[in-house]
Amino acid sequence: AFELGERRPREPGSEEYLDSEKYQIRRWNLEADASLRPLMTHINRIRHENPCLQSDGNLTFHEIENDQLIAYSKSTSDGSNTLLVIVNLDPHHKHTGWLHLPPEAMGMPATRPFQVHDLLSETRYQWNGPRHYIELDPQAMPAHVFRLRRWVRSEQQFEYFL
Repeated sequence: AFELGERRPREPGSEEYLDSEKYQIRRWNLEADASLRPLMTHINRIRHENPCLQSDGNLTFHEIENDQLIAYSKSTSDGSNTLLVIVNLDPHHKHTGWLHLPPEAMGMPATRPFQVHDLLSETRYQWNGPRHYIELDPQAMPAHVFRLRRWVRSEQQFEYFL
């Protein structure tokens, strides 16, 4: 008898996946400095808080000028919740590229700026137009999970400015 995770001798005609790592039981130190536990906890919270991630519909891939970056968005059917996810597929090197994201395709006004809020880093950017520079360093953070906000007020639109 063999325990899970223990290597079995290959028998002629046997399936290769019997020795696959996905069938091995591993023990991870979740308290280690390099643990992914805090990041995975944060991603699970983002999944729970965003209705567009509660279904498998409304997935759209977007053009980005680098094969090592992938960009896609998900939104609710009424457009009230839209996330844009950009991931560096290379775990060792920083990659940059230009994202082609026509604002009107995302339900954003073409002539006004809109805000993207990175839910992983809590950074906010104001974007305008269809092209946006992306830089992802896997040593810092391998992805962006942006929540798109349609209406961004300018300084002149606040009462105290008038």
